[in-house]
Amino acid sequence: MKNIQVIDGAVNCVYDIFQATEDEFNTIFPAGEDVAFIDEVYARGSKELLDQAFNAIWTRRIAKAQAHGIHGLLLYDLEAKKVYYPTRRDEEARNPSGAPLR
Repeated sequence: MKNIQVIDGAVNCVYDIFQATEDEFNTIFPAGEDVAFIDEVYARGSKELLDQAFNAIWTRRIAKAQAHGIHGLLLYDLEAKKVYYPTRRDEEARNPSGAPLR
């Protein structure tokens, strides 16, 4: 199983972590990527398959203290963040000027 942290634009967002099977994870995150924006996920995949995957994933919330790593970030309603993740890889996050964030 791989852990996905969900971050959304809601004021009351609690940044939950959910477990996904390898296949579910690969459906959401293209090879080599670990940051995904929900609109892009649905734009490149089958709505029916994605709905099935997410329905299963949402049943597998894991407490943060029990998670052994975060393998992917899934962002909702945070379009403005796309500029910081041009490669959709967390370790390659950039400022809009192109300068590294880390």
